[in-house]
Amino acid sequence: MATLDGRPVTADDLMPLALTNLGHFTSMRVDADGRVRGLALHMERLERDCATVWGAGLDTGRVRDQVRQALGGRSGPCVVRVTVYDPTVDMGHPAAAGQPRVLVTVRAAGAMSPPPLRAMTVRYERDLPEVKHTGLFGPLHARRTAQLSGFDDALFVGADGRVSEGGTWNVGFIDGDGTVVWPAAPVLPGVTMALLRERVGHQVDAVTVGQAKEMRAAFATNTSIGVRALSAIDDTAMAVEHPVLSTLRETYLAIPGEEL
Repeated sequence: MATLDGRPVTADDLMPLALTNLGHFTSMRVDADGRVRGLALHMERLERDCATVWGAGLDTGRVRDQVRQALGGRSGPCVVRVTVYDPTVDMGHPAAAGQPRVLVTVRAAGAMSPPPLRAMTVRYERDLPEVKHTGLFGPLHARRTAQLSGFDDALFVGADGRVSEGGTWNVGFIDGDGTVVWPAAPVLPGVTMALLRERVGHQVDAVTVGQAKEMRAAFATNTSIGVRALSAIDDTAMAVEHPVLSTLRETYLAIPGEEL
């Protein structure tokens, strides 16, 4: 189901988004009990990014109403994506747009946590990484490149040779002392990462590709998958079982969801 400001969306409504791809979004997993881990952080992201992209405020109370409406009587875990864009945007005059509307879409959720993934390092840095924007050509092209090479996804490496994040996920590492290390790099401030940082001791440090491959373990985080181990970085195998990985998974699953 898809709605725009609470009404069924039309092809004409979606045309500007398809042709200009100017907007921002958040995706959140709704568990079977109708609750969302980190809901407040998702709403904060939408507000913050709306100000950055559109120079406008956003009524997150209305957003939550529209999400509830889109869910209807749906049962079972699902992923809700809230996309904020202006259907009047014109490619030649994007500065004239500033009245964003809210598109809500719902899809079934996958398993939590899915099997480990094999990541291939790809030289790539996202535009405006602090915003979860709809400009996904670069990340998806990197993901496609990795998959055509026999991997599951791409792990981004900046021009400085430092690891940053994955295609649509944050990455973390576990060093030889069992410390969780998050890369010091321009990355999307992921909600799952933020929830884990609040609860699990960690450090933030620059991580080169060589250092990443020497870590005891590596993992991906996002709202859809929770905590997912990396089984390989390029041709280097990574451990998929580690006590700290178990702690991270258990900690995340134990976080109480917030009511929509």
